[in-house]
Amino acid sequence: MSYEAERLERACLEDLQRAAPPDIRQRLGLQALTIGSAFVSIAAGLPASAIVINRAIGLGLDGRESRATVLRIVDAYGDAGAARYFIQKHPEAQPSDVHDWLIEASLEKARGWQKFSRGVEPIDPPETSLTVREIGQEHGEAFARIACDAFDLGEAAVPWLAVLPGRPNWHVFMSFDGDQPAGTGLLFVQDGLAWSDFDTTAPAFRNRGGQSAVLAHRIRYAFDLGCRAIYTCTGEDVPGDPQHSYSNILRAGFREDYVRDNYAPPKIKT
Repeated sequence: MSYEAERLERACLEDLQRAAPPDIRQRLGLQALTIGSAFVSIAAGLPASAIVINRAIGLGLDGRESRATVLRIVDAYGDAGAARYFIQKHPEAQPSDVHDWLIEASLEKARGWQKFSRGVEPIDPPETSLTVREIGQEHGEAFARIACDAFDLGEAAVPWLAVLPGRPNWHVFMSFDGDQPAGTGLLFVQDGLAWSDFDTTAPAFRNRGGQSAVLAHRIRYAFDLGCRAIYTCTGEDVPGDPQHSYSNILRAGFREDYVRDNYAPPKIKT
């Protein structure tokens, strides 16, 4: 199994950490650590729901891990005061004992993330009454507010995500109803590969084909840049609890590659 998608996603998360200005880094308690073969992204100042930021990726992919490595990652989040986080385990993480070590560290399996990939096949533009275009800093805050609301990152993360439009390797797209921002999606492009992320539509504009339109626009844009593949992910398909993006991703010609397991501290019962 190729690790290409994992390494690209990791590079995206690493650069997202680098993008934060010093004042935001301090205010949000941002840390970017390498522990064993894992990249450990910490944002202790964000709410417990911000698991798209508070997560460790790459464990056991570039070398065999040890129980000590797992405990060091758990301790890093605990020492930072991060309320909740994911340690993400690829199906081929080595050694196979990694699963047992994560459970022994008092973590439990959470909903996994389904990984998808797509080649250079053409895509027809879906029908929508919204328009789509790449944005710059003039719409940075609007993009950040829509994305932070959809991914439960909280108000404090808005100034951080707002710096992404126009940053090297990042291409941020937005759907509009007239002049009003309606939805978002971005591409992180590196070495001929594209990672698609932060796909969402504001509640007032849903069910108008906006998410599919933004995704199709990015696919065509990626291939115009000469990319040879696009990768993305969303929560795994669970009976009775669907992920709304899942069907849109499949309709856009992506194929299901594998599910990456997530391990997290038990949720605090209220």
